[in-house]
Amino acid sequence: MAILTVPKVLREKLGDEGVEALINLLNEAAHHERNNLLGIVEERFARRVAETEKRLDNRITEVEARLEQRITEEVAKLDRRITEEVSHLEQRIAAVEVKLDRRIAEVEAKFNGRISKVEAKLDGRIAEVEAKLDSRIAEVEAKLDSRIAEVKVMLSERYASLVRWMFIFWAGQIGVIVALFALLR
Repeated sequence: MAILTVPKVLREKLGDEGVEALINLLNEAAHHERNNLLGIVEERFARRVAETEKRLDNRITEVEARLEQRITEEVAKLDRRITEEVSHLEQRIAAVEVKLDRRIAEVEAKFNGRISKVEAKLDGRIAEVEAKLDSRIAEVEAKLDSRIAEVKVMLSERYASLVRWMFIFWAGQIGVIVALFALLR
């Protein structure tokens, strides 16, 4: 709010109470005028928002209608193409299925024999690898146990050092606070 200065002549004629009343009257008039202006601006803004909303609603409705029509047309085209492609693919699938069934039977017979041989070899190798892994796991566990013990010792040393430094810091802070209290008294 602007600060009003009342000229000396007017102050002498009106007196202190008159000047105060004049300033209050001018302030109320300015406040009332500002409220009226805000009301007018608010009404205009609300009207513009409503008009814009109507225009947008109309445009959205138009675009929705156009899109709906285009989607319907495209869906119909795609349905026709899909039907044609499905019938064509079904014929091809039937022919390929017959060929594949015959080849699968041949390959299955060959691989059953080979799988049996490989399975026997793999069972032997798996047993060997399992024994090796068991011994290595035991070694690693022993190493890990010793390392974990070392880490625990190091952590406890760090913790003790940290607590010592925390105590020194706290003691220093208490000294500073006591000194401040002594100075402020």
